[in-house]
Amino acid sequence: MTRSSIRSRRFGVGLLSALFIGAGSLHFLRPQPFDSIVPSWVPDARTATLLSGAAELAGGLGLLFPATRTPASWGLILLLLAVFPANLNMAQDPEKYGLPGWALWARLPLQPLLMWWVWKNRR
Repeated sequence: MTRSSIRSRRFGVGLLSALFIGAGSLHFLRPQPFDSIVPSWVPDARTATLLSGAAELAGGLGLLFPATRTPASWGLILLLLAVFPANLNMAQDPEKYGLPGWALWARLPLQPLLMWWVWKNRR
């Protein structure tokens, strides 16, 4: 690996880590928006919000260290699969969130892309 590719990889992992740490932190700092998108079939929206936030924080921190990067990546991929119903729920009722429906539907394919990015940076 060249120095340039190592720097690029570190930047990518750092950016991915920051994304998950930031999002995970928001689950604790401003939980209401996250609670509101949890599907009604989930028994306790706040618990789901806090658990997913903790998982995002743990996964984001885990990406920073080579020894934990692979298990953190697997955990984040599983988390992204688990929260997909919340994003779908949001897209199905855009008026509730005051956002354009097209934007909420357009962001759904970003979830698999984010999974791919996590997978690509697992080592």
